[in-house]
Amino acid sequence: MKITVGKDIYYFDSHVRLEDLSKNYQGVFYAALVNNRLRELTYRVSYNAEVEFLDYSFYDSTRIYATSMRYLASMAVRRVYPDIQIKFSNSISMGIYGRGIENKITKTMLRKIVKEMKWIIKKDFPIMRRQLSIKEAQKYYRKMGLLDKVNTLKYRHERVNVYECYGYRNYMYGYMIPSTKYLEEFEMHSFGEGFLIQYPRREEKGEIPEFSDSPKFFDILTKSENFAQNLNVDMIYKINELVENFKAEEFVYECEEHHNKQLKELAQDIISRKEVRLIAIAGPSSSGKTTFSKRLAITLNDYDVNPIMISIDNFYLHPDKAPIDEYGKPDLEHIESLDIALFNQTISDLIAGIEVKLPRFDFGTKARTWSDPIKLSDKTLIIIEGIHALNNQLSDVIPTEKKYKIYISPFAQINVDNGNPINLTDLRLLRRIVRDLQFRSTSPEKTLAMWPSVRRGEYKWIYPYLENSDYIFNSELTYEFSVLKKFAENALMHINTNSEHFVQANRLLKFLKYFDEIDASYVPKNSLLREFIGGSIFEH
Repeated sequence: MKITVGKDIYYFDSHVRLEDLSKNYQGVFYAALVNNRLRELTYRVSYNAEVEFLDYSFYDSTRIYATSMRYLASMAVRRVYPDIQIKFSNSISMGIYGRGIENKITKTMLRKIVKEMKWIIKKDFPIMRRQLSIKEAQKYYRKMGLLDKVNTLKYRHERVNVYECYGYRNYMYGYMIPSTKYLEEFEMHSFGEGFLIQYPRREEKGEIPEFSDSPKFFDILTKSENFAQNLNVDMIYKINELVENFKAEEFVYECEEHHNKQLKELAQDIISRKEVRLIAIAGPSSSGKTTFSKRLAITLNDYDVNPIMISIDNFYLHPDKAPIDEYGKPDLEHIESLDIALFNQTISDLIAGIEVKLPRFDFGTKARTWSDPIKLSDKTLIIIEGIHALNNQLSDVIPTEKKYKIYISPFAQINVDNGNPINLTDLRLLRRIVRDLQFRSTSPEKTLAMWPSVRRGEYKWIYPYLENSDYIFNSELTYEFSVLKKFAENALMHINTNSEHFVQANRLLKFLKYFDEIDASYVPKNSLLREFIGGSIFEH
């Protein structure tokens, strides 16, 4: 058989293990693409194939490292504290947050866990994948007291993978590294009621990110988890049970009501701050900023406030005046691609009651025109929304007390089981894939191709300002995966196996299989989710 790795060609009489083949190349690899299929390094190739080894710079490598770290931490806890069950939650400070379900993890306990993890790594135990029937896996997990996994497996209709390492067996719903030595680089911090694991990230060029406390981010995740637990929908299998018991419509209503309560709470807080004149809204891609801004304006109207919405996009400079990015092209995401001086002058004049003309930027001609003059009353609040809305550099002339900053993003605290949280980024990506196809004539492949660039912009221009916000609006609707499923599957299943984006599309399709479908007709016309699936009263 013939194996091609870049410009190198190998011939083998029988199968070859990917990990063995990778030793011919410098660097640390965590997985490989074999004929455009993601494979673990334990995979044995027995056919003609093109192979590409994946180092830290690949998205899949980061995911595999994180999955393996959760496995290692769970193994260490099981070994030193066998009566403690760990639950992992979403990423904080680009790390993995874990806590005991019924027990606080003290600093003394954490030191013992870390010591055990380092011992396991030093021993370089192999991590071997096995397949079990659903009944076999359920029997094992029931014996271990992991009833969350037992219940989750009810929704699997095929055999299930498990990974074994030095007598420990578990499955983290993702690919793994071949042995424990690959996990040498990590840091553990005592955090909240548990711990935070940090590991090399592609966003940091393979380095462990600098730890930064994020109290507001942690608080919104905690509130999100409490909401999901109060509704008894913090696991996928619990959501599916609601659908099966014909409670989907009630479930949708409860989630939508959670948005209504947040909007009312937010509006009351804004009104209570008498000096506020400028409301700035920012959040990562597909957070629902457009619908949120319009619903906030309606809610404020109930308090006898008449908001006006001004688009930051109309303050763009001509691309020739924008900073140049690393590729020698105009960096239109950079804050200095905006006319900051004009923005400050315009908003200051409006707040002062001075008549002004608003700019209008034509992205086709790259030219600026002007509106008719407008003048605001002292009861009018200005709403702006955009990537740089929370950055003080954009509105440095506006006094702090006159600004109210809102960060919006979906913070879904749903797990497959206690060991496997759902990735928040996947929710936004699915929203964007569905929206782009329906409203922007953009194929799923193009959306997936743009996503890394979108994420880089978020890390640079949005996430650093979350902790400076006055209010964090959680735009997730816990039922939405079950609604998005049909739309996303229809979009993703047409991506060809030869596409460079097939691996990610296939991963998302496998993930969506866990959810029972909820009919989109249950979604209210004013719902934030309608921004992505269509049928919103705000579309026109």
